[in-house]
Amino acid sequence: MDRTLGVSDKFELQQNYRRFLKYQEQFTLANDALKDARASRVWIAGLIMLLFALASDFFLGASAALFGLYFYRIALAWYQSSQAEEGREQMERWFAGKGLKFQGRILYFREDDMLENPIDPFDDALYQ
Repeated sequence: MDRTLGVSDKFELQQNYRRFLKYQEQFTLANDALKDARASRVWIAGLIMLLFALASDFFLGASAALFGLYFYRIALAWYQSSQAEEGREQMERWFAGKGLKFQGRILYFREDDMLENPIDPFDDALYQ
């Protein structure tokens, strides 16, 4: 499989490849943050404070603050994850329009079903 790409697409292809890698990295970091936010045990402390809330308004407020913190962190991480995923999918669609596909962080021609010939978008020999 000896395919080439047009020289006119070189700059745009390289820029979009960099963007895809940036979105991929952001998506990975945002997913890790989402997992950390969900794994946080702040809600347990909020539940314990809620038990003491029967005797004091302070504990009711502290409990609400801890629950608010827990759900805020989850919502913020989910939002960042969805933004990065949307950007990544937009870049994947652009590459699909050019006859290319990603497998992880590696770029291939769409017809390369065996994933034998990875593409380096910064190799000048790839462009005619």
